[in-house]
Amino acid sequence: MLIIPIKEGENIDKALKKYKKKYERTAIVKQLRDRQHYTKKSVKRRDTILRAAFRERLKSQLDN
Repeated sequence: MLIIPIKEGENIDKALKKYKKKYERTAIVKQLRDRQHYTKKSVKRRDTILRAAFRERLKSQLDN
């Protein structure tokens, strides 16, 4: 459960903005999407390796 402290006289829009930020940081939505289907650990590891290799290629292209 998310708790957002609100100061007295604070605008409700500002409090809602704080709530949305805190909600995004907790990554609840990402967890729910990940739980919709099971992916094996080997597949997850392969994806992370491929992403890292892609990032390295981008960095090397930018450096040249």
